[in-house]
Amino acid sequence: MRYMATYDLMESFRNTNQWLGATARTLASYPAFAAMPNPLIGMAAAWGEVTERSFERMVVKPDWGIRSIPCEDGRDHLVEVRTVVEKPFGNLLHFEVTGRPKKPRTILLVAPMSGHYATLLRSTVISLIPDAEVYVTDWHNARDIPVSAGKFDIEDYTLYLVDFMRHLGPETNVIAVCQPAPLTLAAAAYLAELDPKAQPRTMTLIGGPIDPDATPTDVTDFGRRVTMGQLEETMIQQVGFKYKGVGRMVYPGLLQLASFMSMNAERHSRAFTDQIFRVSRGEASDHDPHNRFYDEYLAVMDMTAEFYLSTVERIFKNGEIAQNRFVVEGHRVDIGKITDVAVMTVEGANDDISAPGQCVAALDLCTGLPDRLKAQHLEPGAGHYGIFAGKSWRNNIRPLVLSFIDGTSGKTRAAASDAA
Repeated sequence: MRYMATYDLMESFRNTNQWLGATARTLASYPAFAAMPNPLIGMAAAWGEVTERSFERMVVKPDWGIRSIPCEDGRDHLVEVRTVVEKPFGNLLHFEVTGRPKKPRTILLVAPMSGHYATLLRSTVISLIPDAEVYVTDWHNARDIPVSAGKFDIEDYTLYLVDFMRHLGPETNVIAVCQPAPLTLAAAAYLAELDPKAQPRTMTLIGGPIDPDATPTDVTDFGRRVTMGQLEETMIQQVGFKYKGVGRMVYPGLLQLASFMSMNAERHSRAFTDQIFRVSRGEASDHDPHNRFYDEYLAVMDMTAEFYLSTVERIFKNGEIAQNRFVVEGHRVDIGKITDVAVMTVEGANDDISAPGQCVAALDLCTGLPDRLKAQHLEPGAGHYGIFAGKSWRNNIRPLVLSFIDGTSGKTRAAASDAA
């Protein structure tokens, strides 16, 4: 019960701050105060507006907000987000462009389950829609999943990816961003051995911890420093009575957000202070750069306790993927069985979350894959976010990934024939 009390206490703290912000904004905006101008009243209204918006966004799932895209015919075509596979812990979405002929490229974008919603990849999706049929894994907030749905750990996550790849077929080009990279590699190896006809055509792994020990970071050091007992005691809580998942053990999104922001506390504090002054001067807007970024950054989701704990223990502490001894439902997955899925890795030179060396380790694990089906790219000056959604992605990495997909389209199955 103490776990549930802690969860509800955090939600009460968030709700109270949202209420305080709304109260300050409303009181300071009372028309009578206009008769006695005072800069402090304006600052109180600005503080209330920023505070209310910030704490409100923490429990709201952002919308994709992709309404239309321009096509080759010179017209804007509407984009409809359709659910093509529905599962308890995550769906497979398709961004269908109405009135446009089907694109020859099919891309499965595997979104991370690391605290934020799949909408964190919104700009990545927008950049790919004009050139491909784009599908995205949309993971659900664990607080909204009833306990009756069962558990969800990294083995279940891997099997979800296997099902999604099977659904899309062998012409699929998979792009995994950050956290799911090692499990995507495992899913491809699982298919290579047990259902080779369902394998994807290519696989691009972006900034993922395939071998966390290759280049230690603060994230990997933390995983080494704490015990599993400490993690379970300090990070795991029980969903409170407010949500459908009441009773489910989770790693709460609010707790994750506190960890995210503590890593760059000074920068976030300055950003919110500057925003309050901009609002007080009338220089802010609903969709200014601050709100666009923080509306997404502050929107966090709970992870199931078993997924979080198994990720730390099996991927980071035990290095099961890095040592090629990952097991899914009693079956040992052999990454060396991948022989005809072209694999590319992308890393950022300034990535402080998944540092250079961690992701490229995937190529050494693919012992059965010929060198002509392997590629790697290290983006100079790019941090973690930039390699999948920033300027580096738009200008350099995206064109390279599309060229890799097109350049290997005629080689992958030929490699299989050679091997046979």
